[in-house]
Amino acid sequence: MTDDLGVRWLNAAEQHAWRAYIVASLRLRQRLHRELTEGHGVSLADYEVLVALDAAPDRRTRMSELAGLLGSTKSRLSHQIGKLETAGLVERRPDPDDKRGVITALTDAGYQVLAAAAPTHVRGAREHLIDLLTPEEQTTVSTAFMRVLEHLDDVEGRRDTLTGMEAWQSGRMQTP
Repeated sequence: MTDDLGVRWLNAAEQHAWRAYIVASLRLRQRLHRELTEGHGVSLADYEVLVALDAAPDRRTRMSELAGLLGSTKSRLSHQIGKLETAGLVERRPDPDDKRGVITALTDAGYQVLAAAAPTHVRGAREHLIDLLTPEEQTTVSTAFMRVLEHLDDVEGRRDTLTGMEAWQSGRMQTP
């Protein structure tokens, strides 16, 4: 149904799919976060930063690239990196090729936290999502969300998300 403003409202089936996605993805992230914080003292958001840095060449990347990969704003990521830096898990330094840029690198301590937390994260991903799906459903979910990522990259005029996703798919999301 389209209203006078041209809005195509969701029908019952579309609304059901949308709400299931919103609630399930939020609760899944909360569950994975709780398992990581209880088991390793690291948040899901921090774990994702450590994974992204581990997947980067030489375990370092520019802050702007890291923000794009993680879907974060530069200011929010800067605050998060500051906490990780205080904990000794990452370090920042000026970009030698561009003095305006900042490079963030995974420290040995950060890698150790990642190595310890990765099995917990992968077990949670399996238990709470992957093993609940048939192989065909896994393919469907992957295809659907890659399409969403491609669309968002096009809308936002970027291409870094898929490159970053390919790095994560290199196996480092499974084990460091």
